[in-house]
Parts: sequence; structure tokens; C-alpha cells
Amino acid sequence: MLALGLDTGGTFTDAVLLDAAGAVRAVAKAPTTRHDLAEGIGAALVEVLRLSGCAPAAISLVGLSTTLATNAIVEGQGGAAGLVLIGFEPAQLERAGLGRALGADPVAFVGGGHDAHGDARAPLDVAALEAFLDRTAAQVDAYAVASMFSVRNPDHERAAMEIIAARCGRPVSVSHHLASALDGPRRALTALLNARLVPIVSDLIDRCTAGLAAAGIRAPLMVVRGNGALMAAAEARRRPVETVLSGPAASAVGATFLTGLADAVVADIGGTTTDVGIVAGGLPAIDPLGASVGGHRTMVEAIRMATIGLGGDSEVRIDDESGAADGLALGPRRLVPLAVLAHHHPGPVHAALDRQSRRAAPGTWDARFALSYRCDPGRIRDDAEHALAAVLTHAAGPVALDELLRGRAAQAALMRLVARGMVGLGGFTPTDAAHVLGRHAAWDATASRKGADLFLRRRDRRGAARAPSAEAFATRVLDLLVARSAAFVFETAAARDGLPGEGLATHPLVRRAWSGGGGGLVEASIRIAMPVVGLGAAAHLHYPAIAAMLGTAAVIPAHAGVANAVGAVVGVVRRMAVTRITRPGSGVYRVHAGDGVADHADYVAARDAAEAAARRLVARALEADGAADAEIRVTIDERVAEAGGERILIETEIRAEGTGRPRHGVG
Repeated sequence: MLALGLDTGGTFTDAVLLDAAGAVRAVAKAPTTRHDLAEGIGAALVEVLRLSGCAPAAISLVGLSTTLATNAIVEGQGGAAGLVLIGFEPAQLERAGLGRALGADPVAFVGGGHDAHGDARAPLDVAALEAFLDRTAAQVDAYAVASMFSVRNPDHERAAMEIIAARCGRPVSVSHHLASALDGPRRALTALLNARLVPIVSDLIDRCTAGLAAAGIRAPLMVVRGNGALMAAAEARRRPVETVLSGPAASAVGATFLTGLADAVVADIGGTTTDVGIVAGGLPAIDPLGASVGGHRTMVEAIRMATIGLGGDSEVRIDDESGAADGLALGPRRLVPLAVLAHHHPGPVHAALDRQSRRAAPGTWDARFALSYRCDPGRIRDDAEHALAAVLTHAAGPVALDELLRGRAAQAALMRLVARGMVGLGGFTPTDAAHVLGRHAAWDATASRKGADLFLRRRDRRGAARAPSAEAFATRVLDLLVARSAAFVFETAAARDGLPGEGLATHPLVRRAWSGGGGGLVEASIRIAMPVVGLGAAAHLHYPAIAAMLGTAAVIPAHAGVANAVGAVVGVVRRMAVTRITRPGSGVYRVHAGDGVADHADYVAARDAAEAAARRLVARALEADGAADAEIRVTIDERVAEAGGERILIETEIRAEGTGRPRHGVG
């Protein structure tokens, strides 16, 4: 029996096959096809099967980690959603960024909702809801519903969901299915984002499932949640917002599996970004405030992850305003490295680099290229964009920017096309620096050297060379990557300790520590108390030096370049359910469960009923996720107050947490 892990990253889509003992049988990479992620998944899948020589029928489990939900929220993409707010006031749209997230999508304020004890404040205004549906059903792909205090009584959300399904058949996201805590606006925000993601995540799962079937794989498909646990593909369709931060969570799980370390700082350097998180006790550290993505603070349980726009394909640029001695800056924009461009398109790339080197004076756009990804005519907005798209679409390969751009209007139009994912930019990156120094040899090192030489023609403010040679220039680029990465890891670790992490790396004592520690009466040193696990294809190039700056060990596991794909298939199924007991009146103990409320005259009976409900809810969720050999653990938190020597119950929270292995099978 084999398990197949898949991960769609910003640059590459990875596939890995593991056997029953957890040994890696084969790995494969394919370029991530942003216009259609399924293409990259299919290419990686075909290649890993070819390399392994394994029969598709032997695969009994498939796991997928994906950046799709995260990127869609960050980029403001997704389906159109109608928002139904039951018992809310219009002013509450300003809380939790709900109004900003809603944008131009329709919203209805419907009468109803409950109070903190779960009693109805007003009947559900069915007529207002139905009128809203009749006006908007043709405009939206899905609906989101949030009712006041629905986690104390979900009746109005459940009724609205049934009405929407019966009246217009659109998918419905209800807030009490996605969060169990109070804070209505944040629950509404989470439900709204979930509704937006339903069509695009469902499409990805459809395409992935079709690709697996075409390859002869009939195994169950699981998707990584933002907390690192696995969920069934059917549940991912219903709860796509739970896949936010799926990729970083998979990397943390993969790091634990590949290294055997229960406690570590995990740093995953990709082409576009570096993600840093903490693994403690073998589990990813969870953000207690909920996943924050695209400026939205959701109520989704997800890994506590810090991300910086710094990676192997980060743009190397001149920034003489930065204050750095050599005026070099990195990122945050991702470029296709010159080495990669020239490997795939040697003729046009080398011709442009050679032409630029023969000019008497350096140009602003030297060693810069643009290439068409997928210029969709329906998304081109003006004549300037159309003109650029026409040139790039009909070109035999990348086009040098000094030939493409004529004026500021063309430059602005190009950046708009890049922002919409239709055009990519190429240029000198840390990957090229590694090629110049012979530390990397996968692509065209000659193009990288030519790019470095073109950079050296651009003098600094004093008219001096930025480096004495291409090798020295490349070394400075990689030194800058190491320094910025170490500072980011350090600040992330400091923030985890409750210190003011942001900007801490610029403190004079920290600078002194990294410059050797001495130079005065005060000596300084820095040490991170956990090893740093470096992940990503370029981890071995950078993380030994980064860990040395941090006074700790670097652990670069075998298969560090596909740790996310490993994490996509070695995780467990984990679910939680919460029930509560309140005391709305003398002698009444009310149990609030996800499927309703019930009153009891005796506290012990209420507690037993609440625990049974929590166990039932979590068992149901584990079953839906395809868990086998599940175990459930229950904790009870009683909150009481003292009054006149008497203990008075305020609230009891019963939390059931269940874990199990993903169930393998072959259809």
C-alpha cells in the first residue's frame, strides 16, 4: 500500500510516494500552473508514477496541500456571495473588517437571532429572507449566513440554510458550522470567506479527482487543513476556508515526520516566500486568535505562521535609498531566474543579454524580461494592456523589458498584467547568485553570470563598482538573503516568547551579537533554544549559515524540497467539538450543542448530556473525515463565581478532541 502526497506551491507542484513504512519511494516536481492548478498536479503525478514504477492501483491514500484558498483571499478572488445577517445591525458591518470583505456583494439584514442564553430575540423574518433570495439568486454563487448568538442556539441559521437550499439551490455556509466561539461579526466574516471559496476549491477538487481517476488511482483524497490535520475532500468542499494556510501547515507536519524532532523552528524557503512556524510537542503551534490572511482575522484554527516575501526567486534590485552600503535589496516580488529563463529559451535570453552588454551605458531594464503566462482577452482592460499582451503572446519566448516598454504608461500596464497573473517577470535572483558561485547547477549558469555582469555596470552614488567581480556580487546577494532570513527567524521566535518581535533584529545589541559580539565593554550573543529545520529545495544552500547566526543547529532533512507533499499525507485526522452549559434562571441548566439547546433541572445531568453531545459531534466529524481508530479526549472547564459564600455557575465548557488515522482504501 502506497500513499501519494501532493503540494501546490507558488513555483512548483510536488508529488511524493511513501510506502507503508513511511519511506519515500519517489519524488517529482512540475511547474505550478497558476491559470489551472490541475495541470501542474497532473504533470507531477505522471512523473512520480513513472519514476517509482509503481502501479496506480497500489496507491491507497492521496493527500493534497494547496495555496489556493490562501491566495484567493489575499488576491480578493473567489465566487460572488450573498451575506445573510440575522439579528445584526448595519453598523456591525464595520467590525472585524466585515464590510471591507463584503465589497460590492449583496447583504441582507434579517430579523431574528438569539441572546446569550439561546432564547430567540425575535422570530426569523422568513419573508425578508425569501425576498432577498429572489433578488440575488442570479447574481451569486453561494450564500453565507450568520445569526446573532448562533453558537448558543443555531435554529435560525439552520432554518435559513434550509430555505436557501429549497428556494434557489445555492451552496450555503453557516457560521456555527465553522466556529464555536462568540463574536458574531468574525463568525460572519469566516462564513462569507468560506462561501466565496466554495466554487474555486470545489473546482480544484473536481480537477484533481479527475486527474487521479485518469491515472488509475481510486484512493480516498484528503486535504490538509490550516492546523495541519487532514480532512476528507467532501468536507473540504463544504469548509474550504479551513484550508487557509494549508501549505505552511503541511510543511510543519512534514518537518516533524522527516526529522523526528518534536520541538523545532521550521523555516520553509520557497521561490516566492519564506514561512516560519514553531513545532512544539510534535504539533504545529496554533494561532490563538485564528488564521489571519489577506488582512482578515478569521475564526479558522490554523498554524501560527509568519511569512515574508523572501525566497530563492526574489527580485535582486538596486535601492540606493535603502542606506545599505552596496544599495542592494531583495524582494518582495518574485522573478523567474535568468538561469531558468535561458534554460527554456536560450536564444532570445542570451541575445538580449549580449546586446545589453555591448551598449556603452547600462540601462534601467538590463537583464529584465517579461513572458506571457495566459493573457486572457476578457481580463484585459485598456489599449496599453492589449498592446503589451499582443507582443508577449506572439513572441517566441521572453521579451527584454528595454524592448517592450515605451514610457510610463506601458510600465504601469505591465505591472497590472503581472498583478493579475497573466504575465511573469524574469531577472537576477538569489538562484542566479548560487549558479554564479557554482552552488547550484540545475539551469543555465552562463545566463546568471551575464546578469551579474550587467548589474556590475551600474555604479553606486559615488561612482564606484558595487562589487569587484561577478562572484563577489553573487556572494553579497546570498549574504543579504542569509542576514534577512536570520533576522526574520529571530523576530518570529521572539514574538512567540511574547517579546516585541517586529524590528527587534535592528536593535544595537542584536547587531553587535551578529557582528562578533565585542567591540566594547558589553558583549552580546544570540541563541535560539530550538534547532532550525530548513525546508525547501534551496534550504541546504542557506540554512546552515542562518542557524549559525542564531547560535543553533540547522537540520536539513532528506527530501527537504518536498516536505510539504510529505506533510500532505502523513498527518492525522483531528476534530474538536465544544458544548456549553449556562444558567439562564434559577434551577435551570441549559446545554448548548451544535445541534440545538436543551434544559435540565440538575447540573450533573446537564453536564453528562453536554459531554455526550460533544462526543457525538466530534465522532460525527471524524467519521465524515474518514478517520480510523479514532480516540476522543474530553476536558471540562467550569467557570464559577463566589457570592455570599456560595459558588454560582457562570458557564461550563466541554471540549471534545478526537484524533484518528486517515482511512486507506482502493476503489
